[in-house]
Amino acid sequence: MAEIIQRDGAWAFDGTTVRITPGRHRGVPLFRQTYGEIAVPLEAVAGVVHEPERRRGRLRLRLREGADPLLHATGGRLPEAADPYRLLVDADRAGIAEYVAAEIRHALLLDAVPKEPTRAFLLPGPPVPVSARSSDGTVSFDGGRVRIDWADTADRVKRATGPRVIGLGELVQVEWLPNSGRQDGFLRFVTGDTACARLPPEKDPYALDLWGGVHRDLLTALVATAVTARLPHPSTRPATAGAPDDRPAEDLSAAVPPPRTDHHDVLLRRLRELGQLYRDGVLTDEEFARTKAVVLRGF
Repeated sequence: MAEIIQRDGAWAFDGTTVRITPGRHRGVPLFRQTYGEIAVPLEAVAGVVHEPERRRGRLRLRLREGADPLLHATGGRLPEAADPYRLLVDADRAGIAEYVAAEIRHALLLDAVPKEPTRAFLLPGPPVPVSARSSDGTVSFDGGRVRIDWADTADRVKRATGPRVIGLGELVQVEWLPNSGRQDGFLRFVTGDTACARLPPEKDPYALDLWGGVHRDLLTALVATAVTARLPHPSTRPATAGAPDDRPAEDLSAAVPPPRTDHHDVLLRRLRELGQLYRDGVLTDEEFARTKAVVLRGF
């Protein structure tokens, strides 16, 4: 067993799995603590490097492309401190860090682990149900459906469309951009119907606009990852961006929630609200048409 324990967390390698545990120190980002322990199978590893520095160095684990739904969902855009595959190493532990790295590299050679992209996710992503709250609203995923409940601070266009429920079979992909504090981010759920006609995140009822607390908004990546892990692997999807899932229609309809019994009254109320927003000048002609289409598709 090769192991290193630091305030930032701990890595343990038993020859087949790299087990990464986040530290409990208050300096460890909330995202890493919430994501929890990660067990990385050796077959998912592309390489490892130790970067020594005078005061504090780093261990970095590189995963094969397509192996991890977290890396795919976030597109490498996680802030450095929130990266679970990076471990800060004190200078007096540099020798241990190099030993751990050498053991992983040796096992990669012995097992002849390929460096090519994988054709399936080798890590499971976070367990479900999972949810995250932002200034725009709360998003949750139970393994079959995504639900977005808008906050009072969300745009009136979104609140007018009501809670958004999206079946897993409707989804083409998930898009995520972090809130950096200097630039807003978003979490968008792309369906076959919305792939080619998207509103700005602040008005899109299929997207959370991330503009509040940076650390809290990062937790939306948990939901993005959980959904991504249960979608078809990127290597099996159509090459055309935004192309709908090619599964049989019966498979898609099974994931769509049944209509509510009072849907007619709710639909009329929401259409009246949209009409009022349009008359008040809140919505442009294009925004009104798109948002109305979204509401009608929801019913």
